[in-house]
Amino acid sequence: MSKICEICGKVPQTGNHIVRHGLAKYKGGIGLHTTAVTRRRFMPNLHRVKAVVDGTTRTIWACAACIKSGRVVKAPRAKKAAPAAEA
Repeated sequence: MSKICEICGKVPQTGNHIVRHGLAKYKGGIGLHTTAVTRRRFMPNLHRVKAVVDGTTRTIWACAACIKSGRVVKAPRAKKAAPAAEA
């Protein structure tokens, strides 16, 4: 599964995980020192949603921002049939 939002096209981004040691100067130390920098990935917050796409119901992967903003039109839930009364 590719980690891409089907609505806005949001994809994973790269960044750094920075490890700092030491006590901050305002707390009485000599300052924070960077001791390690490791690459990491920031993943989009994807959810599997049943949505109406071009008039049909499809299951798509959409990010939380698209769902919250209303760009995803959720499919109506199927109604349960009433149980038949036995006589």
